[in-house]
Parts: sequence; C-alpha cells; structure tokens
Amino acid sequence: MTSFAFVFPGQGSQSVGMLDAWGDHPAVRQTLAEASDALGEDLAALIAQGPKEALALTTNTEPVMLVAGVACWRAWRAEGGALPAAVAGHSLGEYSALVAAEVLSLAQAVPLVRLRAAAMQQAVPVGAGAMAAILGLDAQKVIAGCADVTAAMGQNGAEVVEAVNFNDPMQTVIAGSKAAVDKACEVLKGLGAKRALPLPVSAPFHSSLMKPAAERLKTALADIELAAPRIPVLNNVDVAVESDPARIRDALVRQAAGPVRWVECVQALRARGATHIIECGPGKVLTGMAKRIAPELNAAPLYDPATLAEVKALLA
Repeated sequence: MTSFAFVFPGQGSQSVGMLDAWGDHPAVRQTLAEASDALGEDLAALIAQGPKEALALTTNTEPVMLVAGVACWRAWRAEGGALPAAVAGHSLGEYSALVAAEVLSLAQAVPLVRLRAAAMQQAVPVGAGAMAAILGLDAQKVIAGCADVTAAMGQNGAEVVEAVNFNDPMQTVIAGSKAAVDKACEVLKGLGAKRALPLPVSAPFHSSLMKPAAERLKTALADIELAAPRIPVLNNVDVAVESDPARIRDALVRQAAGPVRWVECVQALRARGATHIIECGPGKVLTGMAKRIAPELNAAPLYDPATLAEVKALLA
C-alpha cells in the first residue's frame, strides 16, 4: 500500500525563474496573482526576473518560497493529484504546509511570512550573528560542543551558539553570535567534523537570539484566525501533529527561536506509515535529506510539469 507525505522546502532553494517551467498553468498563475495582491507587489516578476540578490533578501525569500511551494501544490491538485496522508515543511516550508492543509489562506500567509522575515532580520544586527553547517559529526557531539563554547565565552549571554537545524544524521546547522559560531567551528572540527561551512545568511535563524522575533510573530498571529487542518501537519518544533488552532499558533511562535528537528520529522512521517516523501516546491534539498535520513523511503521532487508526471507514475 502506497502512503505518501508532502514536504515543503524553505530558504536556500530559491532561484530566479524557478516557476518558469509551469508556463501559463492556471493554478500557478492564480497563486502568483493572489500572493501579489496580498502583498501589494508583483511577486511573479520578482520570481521570474530576480535579480538573484533580491531573491536572496530574507524579506523576499520567505514570501517567494511560500508562493512557489503553494503553486506546485495547487498544480498537483489541479492535475488530479491525491491528498497526502500528512504534510510538513522545513522551517519556512511549514507555512506552505499549513496553506496546503487550509489552516491558513495564502492571503493570510504571505504578509505573515514577510513580517516573520523582517522580525528575524531586525532581532540581530546584520553581521552580529552567523550560521554554519557542520558536516560529518554526530548531532549529539555538535550540541555538546556548542554548549561548551557558549559556557566558555562568558556568562552574560551575549555570546551564544546552538545547534538549530538537524538536517540529516551527519549535517547539523549551528547559529548564534558571530564570535561564538566561529569558535564553535574550530572546536567542532577538533571533535572530528569533516567540514564547518559558514552559511551566507543575514541572521542566526532558529537560535535563542530570535526570541524578539518570536514575540513579534506572537502578536501578529494573535490577530489571525486559523482553521483546523484538513490534512495532518507535522510541525518542526515539537515533531507533533496538532489539530487545535491555538496549539498550532503556539508552535509557530516557538519555531522562530527553536530548532528545526528535520531528522525526527522524516522519521515521524515514516512511523505514520509513509512509504514515499514528495518534496513539493523548487529544488531537491529535502529529497536528498530524506534519502540520507531514511534510505528505505522513496523520495522524489515535484517542481515542474515533468516531475509532477513522474510523481504521479511513482505513486500509481
């Protein structure tokens, strides 16, 4: 019996022209129009033409990746694609999953993720925070190494580094103040990490330094009416499926300053009976992660008409 889950990518998978292959597909065109109306700017032009530097600004990346994921989802449904057994999203991708599950409308979600992006950018001055991907080291060693660096760099809490994205068994992203992240990269390489790669990001996302952003998000979410999900949504922060809108709201607030537990999310989808993981949206980042987390799962991307046809055949 084939049981499949859809997962939605977050920041890092964006590229200029990422929806071009859909041409004039009605579901994609409608999604872009809706999102542009909600934000009061032409997102279709930004996605199609860039420039790359504009797409990479967090305040743009979050809306365009949300829209791209939802566009691919709506195209899937318009072409007769079945509902998945569950949905989830990596960081920002969780908002795409919530739109797919009809917890949020697209018109609600687009301004919300723009606000989320701005709040995270403003929580820490540009250049004061940093992130790095730690490759080839067990996650528990990364957590312990970060704790040691934070403890060694002072008691005032200004210098902090934490494990924030558990992407696959041997890739953990760390974030925090720049000095602490730099020191942690040294320490973790000493503990056996194969590589410590600084990431080209503008803020230490998902670290405790994002708590001011979480508070702003809490205020914004208080004014937004959420619906009970039509499809189970597995969240990042607790690796839990919630049906109560108040609990979904609370999890979104905590997600901003809490780690993305992606390894556990994929394992939980498998535990719920998923045999296939379909990455809905630009790129193949989550497809690769799923294969490394649970090699027995069938993982495939869906980002254009050709891959949509492939996914249909895979699930038939």
